[in-house]
Amino acid sequence: MNDKVSIPNRNGQGITLAAVINYPPGFDKGNKYPAVIVSHPGGGVKEQASGLYARKLAEQGFVAIAYDASYQGESTGEPRQLENPHVRTEDVSAVFDYLTTLPYVDPARIGAMGICAGAGYTANAAINDRRIKAVGAVSLVNIGQMFRNGWDNNIQDADAAPVLDIGSKARTGAAGGGDEAIFPLAPMKKEDAPNRELEEAWEYYHTPRCQYPTAPGYMTARSLNQIITYDAFHKAEAFLTQPLQIVAGSNAGSKWMSDDLFKRAASKDKRFHVVEGSNHMQLYDRDKQVDEAVSVLAPFFKEVL
Repeated sequence: MNDKVSIPNRNGQGITLAAVINYPPGFDKGNKYPAVIVSHPGGGVKEQASGLYARKLAEQGFVAIAYDASYQGESTGEPRQLENPHVRTEDVSAVFDYLTTLPYVDPARIGAMGICAGAGYTANAAINDRRIKAVGAVSLVNIGQMFRNGWDNNIQDADAAPVLDIGSKARTGAAGGGDEAIFPLAPMKKEDAPNRELEEAWEYYHTPRCQYPTAPGYMTARSLNQIITYDAFHKAEAFLTQPLQIVAGSNAGSKWMSDDLFKRAASKDKRFHVVEGSNHMQLYDRDKQVDEAVSVLAPFFKEVL
């Protein structure tokens, strides 16, 4: 059982977030439930991986909410497909604000998780917002690290400066009346993929595997100005003290970012589960890999919320 809801975002952008709340079996509005906020990957929407994880967590007894980021999916905001990581981090807290208004949610028992960039944003939100009581991360990506240092962490920070220039030129072009330039968040064509793992990203967003009309798989190029200098783990050594559960595939090119957060987080209770044989993308939607991730995340949230 679920409901589609609109969430007034009080972060000063005048945006309304579109979300789906999933209820646990035997749901009774007279009871108080723990809740989990689920954030989607960069380029994704609530109808894809985040919605899948939310449904599966609801089956395990949680009120679980998946939402579309500001400027994306069915949420409002212009320009469309803006991927401003600071706004996306604030979105997590905006959804938390909303959950505190629901009489059937226990505000002292709200956790958050995300997939890919959504996991990085969730970690950043927990660093900033002490109300988030526990953090889950699946195929975690720190979007700033990924765009600065590459999928395989083989680029130096300073060498990403030309990408900042792309963002700046896009802003100038739009200010002069041109169309918003776009930049891929996943390969837009199969032949653009540098390896098989990222070929799966193309497949996920652009074939019947999981394509969705509101998830084009790209962002505005102006987003690069915010992304390149962003660190989702900024001050994790001091302020990310909540219980943390990371799930990553053993074959994921992105695993180094999960390793980094695990090392940097101040959490006294931090756990790392490796899904053997899985790559990054398989944890989005493949039954075996997703079920294994949920078999770790659900007990974690039950224990710490």
